[in-house]
Amino acid sequence: MNKQDARNIVYSEAKALVSGYMPGFGNDHETEALPGALPQGMNSPQKCAYGLYAEQLSGTAFTVHPPERTWCYRIRPSVKHSTRYRKIDVPYWKSAPCVHDDIISLGQYRWNPVEVDSAQELNWISGMRTVTTAGDVNTQVGMASHVYLVTQSMVDDYFFSADSEMLVVPQQGRLRFYTELGIIDLEPKEIAILPRGLVYRVELVEGPARGFVCENYGQKFELPGRGPIGANCLANPRDFRAPIAAFEDREVPSTITVKWCGQFHTTEIGQSPLDVVAWHGNYAPVKYDLRNYCPVGSILFDHPDPSIFTVLTAPSGSPGTANIDFVLFRERWLVAENTFRPPWYHKNIMSELMGNIYGIYDAKPEGFVPGGLSLHNMMLPHGPDRQAFEGASNSELKAEKLDNTMSFMFETRFPQHLTPFAVKEAPLQDNYIDVWADLSKHYDGSREGRW
Repeated sequence: MNKQDARNIVYSEAKALVSGYMPGFGNDHETEALPGALPQGMNSPQKCAYGLYAEQLSGTAFTVHPPERTWCYRIRPSVKHSTRYRKIDVPYWKSAPCVHDDIISLGQYRWNPVEVDSAQELNWISGMRTVTTAGDVNTQVGMASHVYLVTQSMVDDYFFSADSEMLVVPQQGRLRFYTELGIIDLEPKEIAILPRGLVYRVELVEGPARGFVCENYGQKFELPGRGPIGANCLANPRDFRAPIAAFEDREVPSTITVKWCGQFHTTEIGQSPLDVVAWHGNYAPVKYDLRNYCPVGSILFDHPDPSIFTVLTAPSGSPGTANIDFVLFRERWLVAENTFRPPWYHKNIMSELMGNIYGIYDAKPEGFVPGGLSLHNMMLPHGPDRQAFEGASNSELKAEKLDNTMSFMFETRFPQHLTPFAVKEAPLQDNYIDVWADLSKHYDGSREGRW
């Protein structure tokens, strides 16, 4: 019996402890894998049940209101999961600032899906491919966008990022995240948020797996203010799911890789670090089913700004201008009268990294395929291609269902800089700019009112 098979037996025996989630976004949850493991009425008793250690994981400064923190009751304190570190090279995972004089990030770019070869040995760390970076990881502003390729599970290897929280958007295959606070299963049409500092291991359930990651260096993701929309629609808090407590008590040589200030380090320990038996707090991983997202839009005329499709936002220091917006374009009805219904031509302050989960995006009916990406950097014009423009300008405006479609955007107020991988190795569509080349001149100068 090999090591992977043996460990699978351990997990199958523990299924009763890990089969559930708790609803809510930002909720103060409490959960225990063993009865009585969670102290009541206090956080740090003189002696914890089962001989556990009390430890706080803080996601914000103590004085931030409301504070985000979770109290963990674990077999060993985290200092026992941290020894001397050695630096390692993870060549395809880049952090901002990552600017190369020989790379032009100014422009409109689109990529075919990055191929994932099941013959390659790629795990969550070695299979990460950075496409763009923005801001500065050292000052904790901005983001990076990645494509992940996973063909194998992490075996007695663990990871956490001190730099960022991670928004994971699967496109192909299924993953399981074994975290300090419980287990999250993730598949296409779902997303997960993994907080900064959380230790986890990623296993391949069905693969090979491919998807997208938004690495958020700045303030945490939160639900956007709905304003005049009111209390409901968009992403409702009740549809988010946090895992129940689950733990490992295994004495086996293990490795923890840490991402810190854009660099990677490993430490060797003698046990699994996923030893939290109980926890309570509001700083925890969550998953969300994108099929629960309730879009809103115009029911008479005109096309609202795409900000109305925001699922999550990470605020910046400037009100109304996000460090990151995560925006979703899913199935919906179009009913507006006398209106050009696809996204209009525009250029704006936000830099837009867009990905296709499945189906056809209405502004680009050809070339933007599932698993593909596009980048329209800040103040660069973009919009529908000719086929989309002519179709929307001349179609009969009856109620129309956009079906079998799900695309998203990682938007940021910072310019997104391309990585060498994005320019030299990823399947870049060199002719993407040509989708606008055959837009026709429709101007009729015979009318009155010319200059």
